[in-house]
Amino acid sequence: MAESKLKKHSRIRLFVQAAFAALSNGYIKGFANGKIFEGDSKFLCVPGMNCYSCPGALGACPIGSLQATLNAREYRVSLYVVGLLVIFGTFLGRFVCGFLCPFGLIQDLLFKIPFIKKIRRLPGEKGLRHLRFVFLGVFVILLPMFVIDITGLGEPWFCKWICPVGTLEGGIPLVLLNNAMRSAAGFIFKWKIAILSITILSSIVIYRPFCRYACPLGAVYGFFNKISFCRFKIDTTKCTKCGACQKVCKLDIPVYENPNSMDCIRCGECKAACPKGAIKATIF
Repeated sequence: MAESKLKKHSRIRLFVQAAFAALSNGYIKGFANGKIFEGDSKFLCVPGMNCYSCPGALGACPIGSLQATLNAREYRVSLYVVGLLVIFGTFLGRFVCGFLCPFGLIQDLLFKIPFIKKIRRLPGEKGLRHLRFVFLGVFVILLPMFVIDITGLGEPWFCKWICPVGTLEGGIPLVLLNNAMRSAAGFIFKWKIAILSITILSSIVIYRPFCRYACPLGAVYGFFNKISFCRFKIDTTKCTKCGACQKVCKLDIPVYENPNSMDCIRCGECKAACPKGAIKATIF
């Protein structure tokens, strides 16, 4: 019964992920003419990692928007962007990562590709998972704020030099569809293609490597996991600590010990797989 429940839950989750990805990138005309949508909805941030420069994107990425204000002359911080991150985090935590992030969906689909042996965790896994906080602190916040040019402007360091989401959703489609962008592509584009290639290949072998080790947005939402409205609770009267939750968790989290881990993306598979129904969720 638990296996059947898990399969049903996975199908529902995949449908929600695909629906939200389509909703976030619903400007079909942008893909047809190779231009970025510039309507009023672009002033709004979507919850997950979804590149502003994607031809189909109807909203902005929170990380890109945050950097755009941190590196500007007239702003030092955007209360609007920070406020949205707090709202998303308070209500959902990393449920955003598990259900509402288009790049999370892409990684999930890549992991379904058969491979000789999947890697559950890398050597030094615990330390590697802290890298996303380094990316958040250094590349998203500190460098855009303090490394500036003679005009007083900084760069969106994470978006420009690291983020594979922008390369996949924005860079590649624009280069393929727009002649001007194709002629302007140089070293940075090739560098980002290399990062994207590593991310894609590693996603086939390791579950969500970008989410685990590099995503600054996941790092932000992780802080809210223990206090968000979307939380897991363990019914200690039912839990036998059999380890079924950790076994099914692709992030290898001992849910029965730490149901609100900062690493948990709230996919809900542990809840669906628990043979005793000991894992409770506050919103689903």
